[in-house]
Amino acid sequence: MRFVEAGSLVIPTLHQASSEQARFFDYRSAANPQQIGLISSVPYRSFSPGFFDQSGCEVLPLDLSEELGCTGPATGPALCANFVRLDCGDQRTSAVATSQLFFVTRGEGETQACGQTFQWSKGDLLVLPAGGDAIHTSHEKAGLYWVHDAPLLRYLGVEPIQARFEPSFYSHRDSKRHLESIANSPTGARANRVSVLLGNSHFPQTRTITHTLWAMLGILPAGQIQRPHRHQSIALDFAVDCQPGCYTMIGTKLDDNGMIIHGHREDWVPGAAFVTPPGYWHSHHNESGADAYVLPIQDAGLHTYLRTLDIAFSGGN
Repeated sequence: MRFVEAGSLVIPTLHQASSEQARFFDYRSAANPQQIGLISSVPYRSFSPGFFDQSGCEVLPLDLSEELGCTGPATGPALCANFVRLDCGDQRTSAVATSQLFFVTRGEGETQACGQTFQWSKGDLLVLPAGGDAIHTSHEKAGLYWVHDAPLLRYLGVEPIQARFEPSFYSHRDSKRHLESIANSPTGARANRVSVLLGNSHFPQTRTITHTLWAMLGILPAGQIQRPHRHQSIALDFAVDCQPGCYTMIGTKLDDNGMIIHGHREDWVPGAAFVTPPGYWHSHHNESGADAYVLPIQDAGLHTYLRTLDIAFSGGN
């Protein structure tokens, strides 16, 4: 090995250090690492809401890092979802992340973060920027669904150095009002999906809730089917409210009518979360007698900015 003098130190030359890590591959063997098993696919997975019924204050990461082959906790390559249970006490949350989203699944309480105090109740949503360490307090049983982008930063080997946006609060009342306005509009009545996207004025190009995260509150009317669509972002779906008979079909193939065949069926349970892998077709079905609501959270803020989201609907709709 060749060395050079650097004061009192002896270090390898840059050329020598770099060549030790250099590798060369035939294009055919390396162009699609997932196809040949070097990178695992994002798995289907659902997470039961039973955690919220237990006692004590606790955080449960919805961790799939072993299946993903990455440092955990992680629910997807770029995102980590968590259940946060509050039981008449305090719970601190912290993540080395640029974006943190908290959806109130049940109960009432408050969150102290970024020098502010936020009062919340079921259905409200709070988004915190980098440095958003938080203390959550409730005087009764409450629950939060917490999603952040720490896995992305771990993969890049970076830490956030600035907040890209201010803390943002989306009340259930406002979200529901906007959703009902869309549903009652002439175009909404004919739309395949009736949903309100939650955005932030700091990101006018992507119209997303942060520069990495995308969030939507959607209604699945009783007796309706939302036909298949797909995109390259992962979806961490949370079932906000539903009755038995609501489910999502997920798969890679469509029949001649544009519906999924040989797919995976994920039945909705109120308060449960499930993973929809990127690039997979998925359709939503409501065979119950009541409207249902779902909150998908995705890394589509990043994909939209990179121009890689590639959203498509079956049948060209």
